[in-house]
Amino acid sequence: MTAVAPRSPETGQELEVVRVGYDHPDAVRLVEEVQAEYVARYGGRDESPVDPALFLPPRGSFFVGYRPDGDAVATGAWRHSGVEALGTTRTAEIKRMYVVPRAQRRGHARRVLAHLEATARAAGYQALVLETGSQQPEAMALYESAGYVLIAPFGYYRDSPVNRCYGKRL
Repeated sequence: MTAVAPRSPETGQELEVVRVGYDHPDAVRLVEEVQAEYVARYGGRDESPVDPALFLPPRGSFFVGYRPDGDAVATGAWRHSGVEALGTTRTAEIKRMYVVPRAQRRGHARRVLAHLEATARAAGYQALVLETGSQQPEAMALYESAGYVLIAPFGYYRDSPVNRCYGKRL
């Protein structure tokens, strides 16, 4: 599944969002970059268990965002969750949202997020949930501006004081 996001009025850049396997070289590189970001912000990698098979359709999808020159600059994924939130258990969890520093502030994260919402909705999910942390204020601002609300803690880091969980009805 491929979708081309509209041209950003501020930058004139497009972003093509492409479904890839979790083991795709661009996905692997971007996941390692986001892990390095977690180390810088939290002092360690994200240790929550991630089974690559959970990102296979129809119960999940992993996406990479490419600029017109073929540069892989963004990633985002969702997988079946089942977490009860916002009045439903038909939930999918967002994972690995990331935009490389050289491509930030161009609307790419917002476009990837919209793509995740659309594809999860098309797969029959009623809500998206996610975990982020207090050391990622720009992520929290993105989610809140896109209509996500704080929900009860869940997941691997549910008891961590820096954990912030959000959800949105689709």
